[in-house]
Amino acid sequence: METISKSDITALILAGGQARRMNGKDKGLVLYKDQPLIAYVATAIRANVGSIWVSANKNIDLYQAFGEVVSDDLSDFQGPLAGISAALSRIKTKYLLVLPCDGPYVEPILIKRLVDAMANNKVSLCVASEHQHLHPTFSLLNVSIKPVLDQYLANGERRLGQFFRDNQALEVDFSDHERMFVNFNTPEDLLEGASKNP
Repeated sequence: METISKSDITALILAGGQARRMNGKDKGLVLYKDQPLIAYVATAIRANVGSIWVSANKNIDLYQAFGEVVSDDLSDFQGPLAGISAALSRIKTKYLLVLPCDGPYVEPILIKRLVDAMANNKVSLCVASEHQHLHPTFSLLNVSIKPVLDQYLANGERRLGQFFRDNQALEVDFSDHERMFVNFNTPEDLLEGASKNP
């Protein structure tokens, strides 16, 4: 069994989306209970990873408060896989932990289970699932997957979930932590979340 320490892991918070349903606002920077959404994610993981990076293509200066910012090199909006590829090109660790910027209920158990699954199995990808529903933006990748990912992008593919399925990602069950996968896509989601979690 491999031992994976926190110094072996770089976290990448995905904040490069277009946020059309958030009225065009940069979702990671939208305030929820007086804090940017991304702040909740960064706080939850900071003690369990070597460093935090942020995948973003705008508001670079604001995102630098939460980690080193990496922008993807592809033209137009290419989705999270482009940001993941850009990070894999630059990080110095063996593993990349991927999380979304809009999930304020992330818990340290996410990292522990993904790391344990990676350490105990000979796989390059581990991805969270909950009641058999894949959550590909919550995942752990070995950097060795980068050539496969780059070829996938070169073929014009952009679907994150399909990439994990095509490459035999190990699904790690979090059905007992389903609240962790609540994300906020619209202003209404923010209001509802605040009312349910005062």
